[in-house]
Amino acid sequence: MEQTIAIKKRVMSIDVFRGIIMIIMALDHVRDFFHNDAMLHDPLNPAGTTPVLFFTRFITHFCAPNFVFLAGMSAYLSGRRKTKAQLSSFLIKRGLWLILIEVVVMNLALTFNPFYNLVFLEVIWAIGISMIILGILVWLPLPVIFITGLCIVCGHNLLDHAEAARSQSLGFWWSLIHGKSAAFPFAPGHVLVIAYSFLSWTGIMLMGYCAGTLFTANVPSVTRRKILLVTGTGMIILFIILRWINMYGNPSPWEAQQNSLRTFFSFMNVNKYPPSLQFVCITIGPALLVLALVENIQNRFTAFVQVYGRVPLFYFVTHFFIIHLLTLVIFFLSGYGVKDIIPAKAPFFFRPLDFGFNLWIVYVIWIGIVLIMYPLCKWYNRYKSTHDYWWLSYL
Repeated sequence: MEQTIAIKKRVMSIDVFRGIIMIIMALDHVRDFFHNDAMLHDPLNPAGTTPVLFFTRFITHFCAPNFVFLAGMSAYLSGRRKTKAQLSSFLIKRGLWLILIEVVVMNLALTFNPFYNLVFLEVIWAIGISMIILGILVWLPLPVIFITGLCIVCGHNLLDHAEAARSQSLGFWWSLIHGKSAAFPFAPGHVLVIAYSFLSWTGIMLMGYCAGTLFTANVPSVTRRKILLVTGTGMIILFIILRWINMYGNPSPWEAQQNSLRTFFSFMNVNKYPPSLQFVCITIGPALLVLALVENIQNRFTAFVQVYGRVPLFYFVTHFFIIHLLTLVIFFLSGYGVKDIIPAKAPFFFRPLDFGFNLWIVYVIWIGIVLIMYPLCKWYNRYKSTHDYWWLSYL
């Protein structure tokens, strides 16, 4: 009985942390659609940003890598109730399902373009292809999976010099695997945008899968917390060392700016597309500390955020549709007309370059979106827990 309670607490801590990062994730998506500067300037550019804008963008950096990391962790924990064959089959099928959702559903939510002139491969695609690869690798011993993931996360930046030498003109397959964001025509009037090349994200998922072993019943709470705290702290220290020496782990070095604050911005501005070693250290490292600290905390806040963490895919897809529908409403209320629906230089329908509000209004809209999602997530979690349709296990 005590062992069962301990397992539930550990899984609860995963749901709590996932819920936190998903709430923060919505902030970045709301900013994309509603901040009047989102389509015009890079919020992480040390020379032109503001402290609040830099923080608003930087804090959301924690979302994608930890979303992928926790997906790997959940794969391990769910796999303990399956045979290797069942787990492999499930991960491969779910990966294919996620790629289909990315291409068909998420692109519609993101662009509102029914003609799919632009098709984006973003985080759901990265999780999907990584899950397929994990589904193949689960047949290998766990230490081999761990070493593979570690080599990818720590070693993929060796490719940076080769990519720089080619001026990022990498071609389709290289861009799909490791390159920065790139666009490729695939039919007349249609372009595929590879926003998330998958190799680095696969490494993060493999590490998350191995980290799932810490959350099993045979690992004492004290041992697990110690490992999480030591590893998380070590990753943060490694980030500081690597970033300070400016030699490896990120394709762009930091540079001294006109004052110490903007130099700090440059120091913290690490590469997400694809996620560099330094990026992984400064986003996954603090996450491990949070996982260690929230395990035994149960209060109104943890109960609230846990609702979101239990239905991550539903939350992700639904909140994008709500954000874009709200954009459509405000678009017309702001005086834009039918001629403005398809913007000339922006990828999203109903979202012109000069559309939006000041940042504080973005925060108000973000809070509203999160609150709207709460009863929807609660309903879906209840529906999923009381129905056993086969397709629910893939959502």
